[in-house]
Amino acid sequence: MKRRDFLFKTSFLTAGYAFVQTLPPLARAAFTESAAAVKDLYRLFKDPQPVYRPFVRWWWNGDKIEKDELIRELRLLKENGIGGVEINPIKFPARTDDMGKRSVIWLSDEWNDLLLAALKEAQSLGMTCDLIVGSGWPFGAEYLEGEERSQIVVIAVKKLEGPLEYESSMFDLFKEADPAITSPFPGRTMEMMKVMLVPDPLNSLDDVKDLTNEVKDDVLNIHIPQGKYALYGLIKVDGFMEVINGAPGANGPVLNHYNKQAVEKYLNHMTDTIQQRIGPLSNYVRALFTDSMELEGANWSSDMMEEFKKRRGYDLFPYLPFVLLKIAGMGNTYDYNYGVALGPALKDRIQRMRYDFEITKMELLEERFIRPFAEWCRKNNVKSRVQAYGRGYSLLEGSFAFDLPECETWLKYGIGEKMPEDDPRIGRAYTMINKYVSSAAHLKGKKYISAEELTNTDMVFNDSLEILKIAGDQSTISGVTHPIFHGFNYSPPDAPYPGWIRYGGFYNERNTWWPYFRRFTDYKARLSALLQQGEMFADIAILPAIADMWGIYSAQNEPFPNIIHPIYQTLIWEAIHKNGSGCDYISENVIRDATMKNGFMHYGPRKYHTIFLIEVRSLEPSTLQKLYDFILAGGRVFCIEAWPEKSAGWKDHEQRDQQVKALVDKMKTHADNFILLKKPEKDFISWYKNIQEQYLIRPYADIHKPQNFVTQVRYQVEDAEVLFFTNSHMNEAYTMDITISKEISRNRQAWLWNPDNGERHHIADFEGLVRMDLGPADSRVLVFDKTRKGPTLKTLQFNGGDPLTGPWKVEFRHQNGSVNEISMDDLKDLAELEPFRHFTGTVIYRHTMQVAEQNDAAWLNLGKAHGISEVTVNGQSCGIQWYGRRLCHIGNLLKTGDNAIEIKIITNMGNYMKTLKDNRVAQYWTNEARKNQPIQPMGLIGPVTVTSEEGNTPYVRI
Repeated sequence: MKRRDFLFKTSFLTAGYAFVQTLPPLARAAFTESAAAVKDLYRLFKDPQPVYRPFVRWWWNGDKIEKDELIRELRLLKENGIGGVEINPIKFPARTDDMGKRSVIWLSDEWNDLLLAALKEAQSLGMTCDLIVGSGWPFGAEYLEGEERSQIVVIAVKKLEGPLEYESSMFDLFKEADPAITSPFPGRTMEMMKVMLVPDPLNSLDDVKDLTNEVKDDVLNIHIPQGKYALYGLIKVDGFMEVINGAPGANGPVLNHYNKQAVEKYLNHMTDTIQQRIGPLSNYVRALFTDSMELEGANWSSDMMEEFKKRRGYDLFPYLPFVLLKIAGMGNTYDYNYGVALGPALKDRIQRMRYDFEITKMELLEERFIRPFAEWCRKNNVKSRVQAYGRGYSLLEGSFAFDLPECETWLKYGIGEKMPEDDPRIGRAYTMINKYVSSAAHLKGKKYISAEELTNTDMVFNDSLEILKIAGDQSTISGVTHPIFHGFNYSPPDAPYPGWIRYGGFYNERNTWWPYFRRFTDYKARLSALLQQGEMFADIAILPAIADMWGIYSAQNEPFPNIIHPIYQTLIWEAIHKNGSGCDYISENVIRDATMKNGFMHYGPRKYHTIFLIEVRSLEPSTLQKLYDFILAGGRVFCIEAWPEKSAGWKDHEQRDQQVKALVDKMKTHADNFILLKKPEKDFISWYKNIQEQYLIRPYADIHKPQNFVTQVRYQVEDAEVLFFTNSHMNEAYTMDITISKEISRNRQAWLWNPDNGERHHIADFEGLVRMDLGPADSRVLVFDKTRKGPTLKTLQFNGGDPLTGPWKVEFRHQNGSVNEISMDDLKDLAELEPFRHFTGTVIYRHTMQVAEQNDAAWLNLGKAHGISEVTVNGQSCGIQWYGRRLCHIGNLLKTGDNAIEIKIITNMGNYMKTLKDNRVAQYWTNEARKNQPIQPMGLIGPVTVTSEEGNTPYVRI
């Protein structure tokens, strides 16, 4: 064996080892054998192994499952490019005909036998299986009781004005306190912990009158003095939450995640029951999975106050009614002004204590759920795959302990069209949590970052493959290296149209675009196969203002927080990437555990030369001391909008505040390395571009005129460099000049790798400058490696072209089997034509083109097309395109004289589904008030032109 081959094989197997170990033994052996035969990264990219292919969340709707259908669906998924499934029992969807099929009870012998049948079939197909813990989210079960059930302490406040003789029953306070969460458990019970009369405003707890002992027979009679007051009730709710959408056998109250004994009992009951029936899960299952921990504000265990005092050094209970905020759905804060107003000194004290309470809950979740869960997975010889967020987790460190950290990427209207700065949640498919989860993985040296990807409840039946690509590419930019599509519904083929749909991602053979779905899964598989071999590059770190946010607003419900603090937080990392650099989020713990030397902060495999603090006002002195060490070592800290000015938390805060002030004053003496920046009123991309230039922060890809919708990410794979660029606009194209740093290109050959078809082309005469021509929804993969031989990229541009004018003969082949034909003089949006605005199926546009002289350089440009397009010329296909520019080479198919042009457009289903008034499933997803989807544009808009190549350009153009 040549030394080069040996080195590559060794490095490849080392890089992929962590992922290979996540597979069941038989699949692991097969993968290792095939991986050893791969001699270069490109072959892995061109023909990805099944483990790199997208997985799907496989909804077992109501556990109304049958063996033959399980097997049929696995084979269907395999055929369409899916590499694995996350088995996910779920409540049967309402409004749906279950065809009289019965539910199989979770963990029953019959259920376990059907699970085994699915696992064996997947194994025979070379597919990977994960298994969700419990059912729905957060997990629980009917058999939980007492302290095993989730608990919450909440407040009830009644505003009063005296003088007044006032009577109140405890029932009234219980009713007021009962949190309006998404999924309340019917069997919840309430206990009054404390009743108080509080002046409004409140300046000292000495002014609070404890009325708890004055409650007689659940009734309180009191005299309210002159002035404004509030009656406070502090109430504990036992078993307050029910599993959201739990399947039979796994419904009921949610588990108390602050109770380690209950957690371990629940987890062991699940695996013991399954494995006693089918044997070790590790023979078949890669990972046990926990969905997003939407605990809806759960905050209690019997020893919560005892643990708080032990950890924080003081008694919180007297202040707890003021630390707590009024919550509603998903545990989000409902009203920040719910209670009495607090005087300035007391307000500061309460905010410090609120931060302490959040930290305490976070620590207990780590000790009593996160670590036991990870250990339980290790004990069962499977991987832990967890969405460690919700409310109460450390946004970053919550993902440290798990083998396969996971985040979420959603489909919503606005993606592909908007990217506003005033609300960073619009136009972004990645959620607030993605950058935290991927950063956590990077800090711990993990290359596999999965996402619950393309979750769709807003644009059901209108999610084209083009939108899926845009959203999926944004997910990749946020750091995801493997998608798990949300989701594939267990749905018998004879189920009433459109089938069983628990959630709206309509991955189903009845979808009009299903025959083309494999093109999308191939695209995603090639990206995953490539990026999982490398490490995302980042030399810039960002510290968000977590302590400030938790103190002022409390922890938010991730990944959809009510409050983003500050609102522009995500715009910072976006601007860095859109200007050709890479960054990670960090935390105070990461800073304190890091090593500062030679101008860098080192943590695990990561190192950063620059740290941005986003309006961080509260920091621990020990964190600031390490930042000072970083500055002394030559690193640079930028503080946006504010210097750190105080410590977080209550105990000894005066002393710690003085330490913060002293350290900040010392750091300010290093003016070149400790810099205050004002945030811009708008245009964060240009703002960061100016910072790059002013402070010589050198990007690895110098994007001369960065665009809002265009961004990138860089991966390092052994001796290769990978740059992935994407345009998230579905209508606009962008041409950008980009200078690639010598660090990337030196002694390496530049290549363009195409994830659509697996082809690669050598970029000739590359000297660092590239003109990147990104069409709508387009992407590019640039690879720099030592490979020298291969086909050369032909860089082209086109003239304006000659339009194909009507008449067009247009045939409508409806999904329901009907066929209609019309003639159109001008191409129009079919949604504007009343007879066809609710069409779904295939539209065929036919035209006869006269050619006087054959031109081998001729191309057909369809202009704008809403849907998948397929073009044939004189009966010969010249390509299927499912996103972006619709350009196809037709010169070799033309002949002198008449030429038959046929353009097929496969439309989406949404407009049609709105018309099915008697179909409850269709109406729920498209017409009900909270969705009420708009009519979508459809068909071939054009203009359709014939254009010619103009030959090579003066730039390297890709």
